[in-house]
This record gives sequence, C-alpha cells and structure tokens, in this order.
Amino acid sequence: MWLYRLILTLFVPPALVLRQAWLTLAGRGEPHGLAERLALAPPWPSPPAIWVHAASNGELASARPTIRAILDRHPGTGLVITTNTATGRELAESWRLEGVTARLAPADTPGAIRRFLRVARPSALIVVENELWPERLGQCAARGIPVLVLGARMSEKSHRSWSRFPRLARHVTGAIAWLSAQDDDSARRFVALGLPEDRLGPVLNLKAAFVPRSTSAALPFPRATTLLAASTHPGEEEIILAAFRTALARNPALRLILAPRHPRRSAEIARLIAATGLAFATRSKGEVPGADTAVYLADTMGEMDLWYAGAGMTFVAGSLTDRGGHTPYEPAAHGSAILHGPDVANSAPAYAALHAAGAAVRVTGAGDLAEQILRLADPATQADLAGRARAALRGADAAALSPFLSALDAALSRRPRDVHPART
Repeated sequence: MWLYRLILTLFVPPALVLRQAWLTLAGRGEPHGLAERLALAPPWPSPPAIWVHAASNGELASARPTIRAILDRHPGTGLVITTNTATGRELAESWRLEGVTARLAPADTPGAIRRFLRVARPSALIVVENELWPERLGQCAARGIPVLVLGARMSEKSHRSWSRFPRLARHVTGAIAWLSAQDDDSARRFVALGLPEDRLGPVLNLKAAFVPRSTSAALPFPRATTLLAASTHPGEEEIILAAFRTALARNPALRLILAPRHPRRSAEIARLIAATGLAFATRSKGEVPGADTAVYLADTMGEMDLWYAGAGMTFVAGSLTDRGGHTPYEPAAHGSAILHGPDVANSAPAYAALHAAGAAVRVTGAGDLAEQILRLADPATQADLAGRARAALRGADAAALSPFLSALDAALSRRPRDVHPART
C-alpha cells in the first residue's frame, strides 16, 4: 500500500495540472476541475452527507433510482455525488435534487482524500459498480465510515490483475462493509480476493433495476415513426445520419432524435446534420421542432427519459465503434424497440438474452440500419420486440434495492452521528 500511495502522490497532482492545461487550450476546460480533483475547492455548506460515487454518466444514471430511494428513506439527509467526469457532474446537477451536491471525485492520493473527508464528513460511502480506489476505501474504513458497493463487476481479467497484488486486494476488500455483485461470477471472484462472505449481499444489476419516470416527450412526432439514437459517440453520427436519410427518402414520416453522449459536441454534430441538408432543431438553443423537422438534436443532460418516451425505436449507441455499447435496459423499460451495432461487450449477457428471445436487432452499418428502421417503423412490430425485451431482461424491479437499503440502514445506525472523522 505504501508504494501505491507514493506513486500516486508523486505523479497524480502534476498529471492533473497538465491535463487541465491541455483541456483549457483545447477549449474544454473543466470549471473548478483541478481544485475539485485535488479537494482544494472551497467547502460547501452542508451537514454530514452520504457520499455516492459513480464513474460517469452511465453508472450514475443507473444509480438514480437508488439515490431517489435513499432520499425518500432518509429525508433531510444530504448527499454528495462525485463522478470522474465533468459530464457526470453535470448530469447530477441537472437532476436538481434537494440536498444533493455534485463534485468531481477527489484523486486517490492521501492528501486529496483526507481533505475531501474533512469537508464532506460522510456518514457512508456508496460505490457504484467498479470504482474500488484503495486510498479512498482505506481512509473511509479507518474513520469508521461504512463502504457499500452496488452492482460490482469483477471480470476474469480484472481478477487476474488484482491477484498479482494480494495485499492491496485484501486492503480493498477488507474496507468493504457490504457488497452486491452484478453477477454470480463477480461475487465468487470478490470472495476469492478476500471479501468475507458475510459481507456479500444478493446479486444486483442496477441497470436491470431501472425504473422509468412517467414522462411525456411532448414532441410533434408520432412515436412509432420516431427513432432515438441514444448516447452517440464520434464516428457514429455520420453512419446514423446516412442511414436515416436513406430511410427517410422511402418513408417521409420518419423522424430522428439524436442524443449525443457528450453534449459539448453539439456544434460538431450540428455541422454534420447541416451537411445532410435535413431540417433540424437544437434542444439546448430552445428551438421547438415542428412537424416537418426531420432531426431533433437533443444536446442536453438529464433528459433521456423524455427521448425514450417519445421514440418507438432506439438505436443503442457506443456499439458501432469500439466502446462496448451502452445498456439496453432503459429502452426496454420504456417499451422502445432496440437496435444496436456489433460491439456490445459492456452488456454482453443482456444482449445475449435479448437475441435469444428475438428481442433486439443487430446492424453493422448504414445500409442495414436503414432497412431495419423502415421495418421497425410499425407499432405492431415495435410492441412485439418491446414485449420480448421486457421478458428477456425481466423488467425493472424496484424491490431489488431492498437488501441494499436495509444494509445502509444498519450501517448508519451503528455509526455515531455528528462525529468528525479522525485524521490519518
């Protein structure tokens, strides 16, 4: 552990300074980014809070039902949400939840973690999925701050990597008070790395526990002929726009909602849309689409439920490039027919279940995407695929959070209140 601390203390702060300088020169500077990552930002006025950490947008979005459940169960309790990315922080801020503060996560150095804990005074740390940082977990455990991990993944490759450093692995697993793995194999691997079995909760996939909010897209487009391209990345918009333009020539009723993963790319994507000659409106500019608007550029944070609700078909992006694809649970929960590209490694079991049930359509390029858009622009076909998808993914299950909420209650009841954490 001492070597880990030494390496991060020596190299992380200067690396963060260089990164911030590069982002600033590139016109992508993070407001307060360096100060927050080094925990040097001014303190925020709040009582001790529950600390929730998620890597970025996807993990944080999957944790939203959990965050809502915590706030409902513990009214008056503050939450501080941290993410590794500025877009994740923006997503948390866009929810405008009372009592919630959003920050960039502190770097995993002794000084940054110590400063953050001194300000936040968390009563518990809830980690979403795979963010098992040794210094963060170790300092929380040393202060008696319970660490709970939700939907943790441990691949065979990650297990081999952790196994090369058994003392570090035991340091991490020993700091965890309660953990729910995403699948049985992950649970077994965590136990093999040293997690006591009595700290292992039931298997929980947060994305499978997704519960859609009751929303209405209020768009002037019929849902059946509307396609959502959800969370697109560079290199995908061109393919999607080409496919949509081809399909539109054969079915003029089609409409496209294009929702990029990172809204900061809005200007770049607007140029791509303009180059196609298609009429479009941009959400962030307050432009209201009309019935003849072919493309709606949905370049905002925190509104994906609106777009799922308004689209009978969803192309799940991140799958036409080498990014592993995004989760299919959200479109399935909203009853939207699912299309995706060839790379779905991030959610391989879910997509395998979908295809075994004939509940999703795989495309490889603009040509077959155009054909499938035309085929799926039919209410009966969409309803059939959506029903199969719900069954294959077993739908959303809010009760799946009950074991975690009980574990959190127990952890909070054992921790003395209003006690400042000890210094290390």
